[in-house]
Amino acid sequence: MSTLGAFLVLWGFLLCPATKAATVFETRPNLWAEAESLLEPWANLTLTCQARLETPDFELFKDGVTQELVHLDLPAMEHRFPLGAVTSDTRGLYRCRSGLNSRWTQLSNLLEVTGAESLPPPLLSTEPVSWITPGLKTKLLCHGGFRGVTYLLRQEGNDQFLEVAEAPEDMEATFPVHRPGNYSCSYRTHAAGAPSEPSATVTVEELAAPLPPKLSFQGESAGLLHPGANATLVCVAPLSGVDFQLRQGEEELLVRRSSSNPDRISFHLDMVALGSGGLYTCRYQLRGQQTWSSDSVPVELLLSDETLPAPELSVEPETLHPTPGTLVQLRCQAPRAGLRFALVSEVAGKRRVHHVLSPEGTEACFQLRDVSVVDSANYSCVYKDTAPPFAGSAPSSSLELRIDGPPPRPQLQALWSGAMIPGRDAILRCKGQVPEVVPHITFELLREGKKEPSTQVWATHPSADLVLTYVGPQHAGNYSCRYRSWLPIPFVSELSDPVELQVAGS
Repeated sequence: MSTLGAFLVLWGFLLCPATKAATVFETRPNLWAEAESLLEPWANLTLTCQARLETPDFELFKDGVTQELVHLDLPAMEHRFPLGAVTSDTRGLYRCRSGLNSRWTQLSNLLEVTGAESLPPPLLSTEPVSWITPGLKTKLLCHGGFRGVTYLLRQEGNDQFLEVAEAPEDMEATFPVHRPGNYSCSYRTHAAGAPSEPSATVTVEELAAPLPPKLSFQGESAGLLHPGANATLVCVAPLSGVDFQLRQGEEELLVRRSSSNPDRISFHLDMVALGSGGLYTCRYQLRGQQTWSSDSVPVELLLSDETLPAPELSVEPETLHPTPGTLVQLRCQAPRAGLRFALVSEVAGKRRVHHVLSPEGTEACFQLRDVSVVDSANYSCVYKDTAPPFAGSAPSSSLELRIDGPPPRPQLQALWSGAMIPGRDAILRCKGQVPEVVPHITFELLREGKKEPSTQVWATHPSADLVLTYVGPQHAGNYSCRYRSWLPIPFVSELSDPVELQVAGS
C-alpha cells in the first residue's frame, strides 16, 4: 500500500464509490518565514517548507524559478531554507513543493519577501461562507507569512482595530464575525512595530435567511418519466452540516434519502405516481435553528402515461441541416389548448428535457438560438394535462437535426495589464458560446507552438478563468484557448485569438 493510501486508511477513509466524493486530501505544503528576531524581521530570515507527509525531497522557488532542490538522507516533515539578511538578490515571491510518491505536490502558498520597512499584506478569507445569518458561525481567517506575529482586524468606517489576536505558533488567526461590513486585516511583528500593509477587503453580508440550495434531477432542471419509475433529486447547500427538506408546493415530502457528502443529500422518489409530477424545491436549515433557507430554483418532473394522441413536431426553416449561427424553431402541435409541453432531445441514447412551455393555444414554439454542432440531436415533443387525471401523450415523431462544423470560437481576455510581475498568477478568461444543453465543458489554455494544454479547467458555465500559477520568465509567450466536450456530442472549438503574456525582466 502507498504512503498516501495508508494515511487515508489510518484516518478512516475508505476509497469506495460512496465516499470518494467526500474524500479530500490536501497535499500542498505550507511555507512560512521565521525571523531570528521579530524586532528586525528581515535581518536574519529562514523559510520553512512543511510537507503533509514525510518526504526526503523539497524544492524552493523564487519568482517562478527554482532556487534550491534538496534531497535528504532521511524523510522529514519539513525543511528549512536559510536566507540570512534580506538583500535585493533574495527579495521576491517564494513558493515550495515537496515530494509525494515519487512525484511532486502542488506548489505551496505564496510568500512575499520584501525586506522593506513596510511589511507585505496578509490574505483575508471567510469560512464557511461570506454572509451571516442567525445561528451561523461565520469566521474571518487572516493568513500572513510570518510565524508568531499579532493579527489585527479592521472594519471599514472604524478607525480602531476591531479585534487583536496572537498567533505564537501559527501563521494565521481566526476572527468571529458578528455584524456585516467590509473587513481587512494586517499584522505586526512586535508591540511597538507598525502594522503591515492591509489585506484586500472582504465583504460580509447579513441575510434574513440562508442563501438557497441547488436542486437537480440528473444534473438538469427538468425530467420526463413514466409512471412507476424511480427518480433521484439532489439538493446541494452552500455549506455543510445542515438539515435538508424536499417540498412540493408547501408540503414537505418524507421520502427515502442518502448522502455521501456533508453539503448535499439525495432524495429518492420510488415508484412515482402519475399525479406526482410538477415542481419540486428543496431548502435547508442550520442545525438547532428555526429559520429555513430560501427555496431552491424548482425542478420539474413531467410524468406521461402516453395515453393521449401524439403531437406533431415541425421545424422552421424547413431543413434538418440548419446553418450554424441561425435561429431554429421547433413547433409542437397538440389537438387542444391548456396543456404543458416539453421538448426532448436525445443523443447516444441519453434523453433530456430541453425546454418546457405552457402556451395559451394548441402549439408550443421552442427556439434554438445561434445553433451549432452542440445542438445536433434527435428532437421530439410531448404534452400532458395539468389537471386530473394528469394524462400524458405519446411522443411525437422525431426530427434529427445535424449542424456541421465546430462551435463558435471563444474569446480570450487577460485579467491584467502590462508585463506580469514574476511570481504572480496570470489569469486569462476564456468565454465560449455553449448552450445549456452541454452540462460539462473543458476549457484549455494552449501556448503557441505547444500541443498539450498549459492548463485546463472543467466547468458547467460558458466561461472559465484559466490560471498560470506562479509565472516566471519561462511562461512568456502567446496563448490561445479552446473549449471541448465529450457529452452529449463530442466537439472541440477552434482556437481563440492569441493573447501575449509578457513577464517583467525576461
